[in-house]
Amino acid sequence: MHRMIAYRSFEIHVELTPAAKDMFDVTFQIKGGTNLEVLGARGGRIPLRNGPFTERWAYLVAEIAGQAAIDVLLGPVD
Repeated sequence: MHRMIAYRSFEIHVELTPAAKDMFDVTFQIKGGTNLEVLGARGGRIPLRNGPFTERWAYLVAEIAGQAAIDVLLGPVD
């Protein structure tokens, strides 16, 4: 399952992989903008730890992690 979230001119791509019944492992990837080398292995997929998660938690945790990574790159929102 895949979802794309727009945030501060970037795209956070979230991918869920079934791990057990109603539980998912989750990865995210940030696309767009410049200097993506700062975010993971050249903007590659980043797996989230401490899973598996339910579907709702997987999307929520990945979105927050992606937003935090972008905020580190760009600095705080004015």
